[in-house]
Amino acid sequence: MAKRQNTLLKRNQYSTLAARARFWLRRAVPALLLCCTTAAHAAGGTLEAEFAAGLKEEGLAGAVWSEVLPDGTVKVGASGLRDAARQVPMQADTRVQVGSVGKVALALGVLRLVSEDKLTLDTPLQQVLPELALKNPWLASDPVRIRHLLAHTSGLDNARFWQAFSLHPAPDAPLAAAFDGGGNLLRVRTRPGSRYAYSNMGYGLLGMVIEKVTGQPYERYLDAQLLQPLGMADSTFGFVSQTGAHADPRLAMGYFEHGAAQPAVPQYLRPAAQFTTTAADMGKLAQFLMGDGKLQGAQFIDLALMGALSEPAGTDAAQAGLATGHGLALAMRDRHNVVGACHPGTAVGFRAMLCIYPEQDSAFFVAFNTDAEHADYERFNRLLLRDLELPLRAPAPRGTPAPTVENWQGVYVPSPGAMASMAWVDAVFGFTRVKWDGEALFLIPFQGEPRELEPVGGLLFRASDRSTPSHVLMQEDGKHILSDGLRSYERASMLRMLVLWGSLALGAAGLLYVLLVGAWRAARRGLGRGDHLFAPLLSLLALLLPLPFFYFQSFLRLGDVTVASVLLALATGALPLAMAFGLARCWRSRGAAAESGTLATWDWLALLAALQLLLVLAWWGLLPLRLWHL
Repeated sequence: MAKRQNTLLKRNQYSTLAARARFWLRRAVPALLLCCTTAAHAAGGTLEAEFAAGLKEEGLAGAVWSEVLPDGTVKVGASGLRDAARQVPMQADTRVQVGSVGKVALALGVLRLVSEDKLTLDTPLQQVLPELALKNPWLASDPVRIRHLLAHTSGLDNARFWQAFSLHPAPDAPLAAAFDGGGNLLRVRTRPGSRYAYSNMGYGLLGMVIEKVTGQPYERYLDAQLLQPLGMADSTFGFVSQTGAHADPRLAMGYFEHGAAQPAVPQYLRPAAQFTTTAADMGKLAQFLMGDGKLQGAQFIDLALMGALSEPAGTDAAQAGLATGHGLALAMRDRHNVVGACHPGTAVGFRAMLCIYPEQDSAFFVAFNTDAEHADYERFNRLLLRDLELPLRAPAPRGTPAPTVENWQGVYVPSPGAMASMAWVDAVFGFTRVKWDGEALFLIPFQGEPRELEPVGGLLFRASDRSTPSHVLMQEDGKHILSDGLRSYERASMLRMLVLWGSLALGAAGLLYVLLVGAWRAARRGLGRGDHLFAPLLSLLALLLPLPFFYFQSFLRLGDVTVASVLLALATGALPLAMAFGLARCWRSRGAAAESGTLATWDWLALLAALQLLLVLAWWGLLPLRLWHL
């Protein structure tokens, strides 16, 4: 007994020491970070030199940026190349495309209409656009409203392949063409207002709302009634490209990995991602976002609306006490011990970020004319934050967790996922395991690094790389939910997950068997037309047919009906038919199979395993794989 008490005493002492160490580390790390970054800034060169070095190391062509200082001045800078082929340097006044950062400006245009009493935040969408084929199971109590579209809480899907990757749309195509894709395109997946789910479709609909209310193209209205009053003379919502009839010599060329150039092309959901601007103009936009909504002494946008630009409200996570999330135009962002309101953006060949820090009267904007998947864009955000000398925030102190935290342990899947058509992929590969060890909550995703969350009180938690509460646990209609304000995960039945994983494992094993054993028999010239695996093997090999066509076509045509996409649909559609045909041959030759022994038994087991997976994929809408439908 005494030995056990000594052990417990030592364990408590170690726990106390560990707690004290964590306490001082939480307070020392921000100070150390500030000292280190300041020292690095003093030892290093100018911001331009550091950007130039970073661009080279990350394989990026060029960048432009602007900084808003507390005294109201705007600093702009540029580095790298605007046009790599001609070795034209990037300049501070070079025009760039910022993708979804343009949503911030479009949101201001909608709020301008609200401020003029031409619209309200609570106006139901179908009151403005009654022709929409909107499928909302919560219509009677919770219609999709304008505020939901602005804050990405409408429950609508993000985008379909054909909306995002197509060369069919013209610069002046009717916005309604983006929603001519079947009865389930505008299906509301979660109760409007309850959960954040990023939706490019939602902002496409806002463009239609602007046109319906103003009676003119949304680009023309916003350019004249928003950008011109803000003094953003070098910005436009209209289509601008590097080539063709809409070419602008000041627009930087867009690039992908390995310096592959890509001029801008028109798109279906252009209100969600079509915006051309300069660093100086984005500085003006940032100044307005941090202001009181007045222009030349007159109220341009209502003060209450300005206060709601980045404040999440109404969602279940916000009501549960989580302050991070998306407001009417921006999302709260907690990075590098600094909290601000930001919006990222991606366009064809471009990446961008806009962040404002109203408490410090500071902001930054940065855009790159390269969209590279493996580049570390955050390093440049850190450079700008350091250059602005924003104060670092100490992490929120540890709090007492709710005694029921352990009830949230289990496997969680995205709810809703990024794309409705990819629900099976999200469930099988996008799941996260939640574990509570008595002191910390651990998120263990199937893809990605595990994260440790420290309790800050009740059901709120803070990730180790955040200074404010970053996650919250909730219970809705008996369902256990995990949310970070911008993503929600719902606990899934373990039986359901085991069935999905088992189906995938068996199906993959069956397909692999067909491929390897069928190829082995073919190599030995023992695979005749009457063989069980003849048709299944041919159907698998047929999947190779679209590859050369995909290789030679632009990735921007992934959502179009092309030779490659049609061949892919035919090949994937033939898979279950071929497996079923092979099974039928097994059944018809079962007498001979009994004589041939174990090998024939493995044939029909493999075909059955493969067929069940293919039928599951067909049930989830992934077979046949029609990219123009996804």
